[in-house]
Amino acid sequence: MIEYEDLKLANGPFESELIQKAIEVIKSGHYILGEQVNKFEDEFANYLGVNSVIGVGNGTEAIALAFEALALPERSEVIMPANAYIASIFSVIRVGLKPVLVDPDINTCLLSPDSIEQHITKKTKAILPVHLYGLPCEIDRIMQIASDNNLYVVEDCAQAHGAMVNNKYVGNFGNCGAFSFYPTKNLGGLGDGGAITCNDEEMTSKIKKIINYGSLNRYSNDIIGTNSRLDEIQAAFLIVKLKYLEKINEHKGKLAKIYNSNLNEYFIKPLSVNYGHRIYHIYNVRHPRRDDLKQFLESKKIKTDIHYPLPPYKQKALQGIIKGEFPVSDGIHNTTLSLPLSYMHTEDDIYRVCEIMNSFR
Repeated sequence: MIEYEDLKLANGPFESELIQKAIEVIKSGHYILGEQVNKFEDEFANYLGVNSVIGVGNGTEAIALAFEALALPERSEVIMPANAYIASIFSVIRVGLKPVLVDPDINTCLLSPDSIEQHITKKTKAILPVHLYGLPCEIDRIMQIASDNNLYVVEDCAQAHGAMVNNKYVGNFGNCGAFSFYPTKNLGGLGDGGAITCNDEEMTSKIKKIINYGSLNRYSNDIIGTNSRLDEIQAAFLIVKLKYLEKINEHKGKLAKIYNSNLNEYFIKPLSVNYGHRIYHIYNVRHPRRDDLKQFLESKKIKTDIHYPLPPYKQKALQGIIKGEFPVSDGIHNTTLSLPLSYMHTEDDIYRVCEIMNSFR
């Protein structure tokens, strides 16, 4: 059996270091906003080249908290891709803003600059580009559109740890960037976790207050806030994993090249782009008989996944909230299939998947 993902195996090479870090945190007696959180924030900021990283509870809250700090007028419109994971849409709604879904580019599955311009209205206040699957958006053009129209930008970098545009890491471009450290991410913890990147000192200070009951100093609450802090032990684990992020990205990139070179023309394979460097969080192909293909691979002991089986606007939670039709998004959701691609997989695993897939008729 070739599993889609096995986190125990994927984290196996780091196990001794992770255990040592857990012991270190336990013995420290300091479990909230301690030395490990500070160290991880500094090291991740240094890696990305941003001024500040603020650890938060998870990637979903990272988006919501970034928008909360921007303090946009209620029901302001936020332009975002219709095929994003539903968590991104929930984040916008939960802070009182209105998501404006836009069909993505059929080739990249990303929000395109041209489609953004077509959806700007007087109520538009922000753009939420999603660097999906590890492929970066054309963020330079998006930032120019934002500048021309006086719009804010929050980058959703949840699947793009290490992706670059013009030799600069994503998370550097917008007013804020939002990262997830969910365990399956290329930089994943052993539980929930997230972070916000920011290059503005005033905005950074505001976010740090919001995540900790509106306070930078204990029992001194300057603004209304919440509790969304990165756990000390998850920060410790992420310090370990960050050392190996480039190695993880490189390994998954090599496996993706095997797919690219060996899968036949019956499968629509993911693209690279000439304006930046992609990483592979997910390797997704598209095929008109996706469900049959998935079942066929299952019968051959190859596990796959679907990111995502149902367009967000068709989910029960968004009925009456999101209006319109999104045929491009529908087409992607109906045909996409995510293939095995993780740090635990070997080149032989991927050659085997290609061999089996190419026999599908």
